[in-house]
Amino acid sequence: MQSAAPSNLEMASIQPAIRVMNLSKSFKGLPALQTVSMQVAAGEMVALVGASGSGKSTLLRNLNGLQQADSGQVEIFGNVLQLEGELHSKARQLRSQVGFIFQQFNLVNRLTALENVLVGNLSQVSMWRSLVRNFTKAEKIQALSALERVGILEQAHKRASALSGGQQQRVAIARCLMQGAKIILADEPIASLDPDSARKVMELLTVLNEEQGITVVTSLHQVQVVQRYFKRSVALRQGNVCFDGFTADLDATRLNSIYGSAAEELVMSGHSEVFAS
Repeated sequence: MQSAAPSNLEMASIQPAIRVMNLSKSFKGLPALQTVSMQVAAGEMVALVGASGSGKSTLLRNLNGLQQADSGQVEIFGNVLQLEGELHSKARQLRSQVGFIFQQFNLVNRLTALENVLVGNLSQVSMWRSLVRNFTKAEKIQALSALERVGILEQAHKRASALSGGQQQRVAIARCLMQGAKIILADEPIASLDPDSARKVMELLTVLNEEQGITVVTSLHQVQVVQRYFKRSVALRQGNVCFDGFTADLDATRLNSIYGSAAEELVMSGHSEVFAS
């Protein structure tokens, strides 16, 4: 099950959703990203692949300004988000177009699923209205529609803490829809889920990409998942892009040449039957 990718001709005529140029980032003197350059077309679905410490999460967090690089540039739909370690003055406006899904869901446990989704509208709602949970009827209907879209409308009034991991991750996706995100960045979104929930989350992201044209960039280390859902993969190792192309070409031989013995980490055991091609 793979999303359809635009042809090379189509890709050339579409404004890239994301453009990264010579992005570098270090932590305590250790390089996490080393002059990374790549671009993602609008409506594309791309997997960032790599073993632990390869730079996947750091790259994702720089794509929406959660982290700032030491040097380089990130553009969202042709507009500069950050340049040489500084966020643009319009960064907040640009970030409203970029939803972020965390491995550990990043929900407020004491709030209901509905309230967590409504928080996704923060860019259009004042901080005061958000704090007192003073949302309009139209906003609540929009949030309920988002929960219905991800298949958990019946859980709307349950606290996040009472939901399963898979349900919590779908609340996080609904929050991105409420936000009106044109891009969804997902950082290891299925790492904490059981196989069935993981499959449902990946299928949901694929449907949102195919049916709504939402650009999806997901960091993963499970090769079986990447092979099933992504036509294009970008493999990172020690902060460098070592491969950028068709997932079909990222076979065992290529993985071994990039990662050596660390390639074993990329072959999933617990989910393999669920995600087998």
